[in-house]
Amino acid sequence: MNPITEVQPLDVPKAIIQRRSIKTFKSDPITPELLKQLVELTIAAPSSFNIQDWRIILVQDEAQKAALCEACWNQKQVVQAPVSFVFAADVLAGEKDLTPMLEQGLASGAFNEGTVNYFRTSVPQFQAGLGDKKREFAVKDAMIAATHLVLAAESLGLSTCFMNGWIEEKVKAVIGAENDPDLAIAVVVPVGYAAEPRLNPGRLPLSSNVFVDRVGNPYQG
Repeated sequence: MNPITEVQPLDVPKAIIQRRSIKTFKSDPITPELLKQLVELTIAAPSSFNIQDWRIILVQDEAQKAALCEACWNQKQVVQAPVSFVFAADVLAGEKDLTPMLEQGLASGAFNEGTVNYFRTSVPQFQAGLGDKKREFAVKDAMIAATHLVLAAESLGLSTCFMNGWIEEKVKAVIGAENDPDLAIAVVVPVGYAAEPRLNPGRLPLSSNVFVDRVGNPYQG
């Protein structure tokens, strides 16, 4: 029986509490329908000015998975999971033609003409003015989208693992972006069915790293 048919989707709080980083995956495939749902939930994430500057590459081919695994210091979860999401960020997205995004916002009623006119001029200027912070801003947006993915996956009975251990130049070569200096790799996320238990490693007390108004004034809860 397909395990997906037995899943009752979790609400957001339950998905957050239950989720753990999984390093061992079953070989069970993810159906195309479920994968599409994951992609749609992922790209529902917010981004700076709604420019959606993430570039998401789904690595599924076995040879591609093997190459990506090698680029990730041979971490086995990349070849075990049926798909790995590579979250990249287009550093120059905010300086490009924003017309498709602006027209969608105008058609939906989310934007008015004033907003559209403001975005057309101000967003490229702001993005260009970021200087060496462009990469940082784009990667932040990609990470927000990646967080949507892992919670959506958890809610639908799948497991994930945020991976920050990889060689950027090699990952870019795997996805065919080795000659694009304006594409930054944010994170790699294998997705599949867990082959290990979700064990809770615990969290530090709130007073150790959550503060009120100023660092050093611990939040007591």
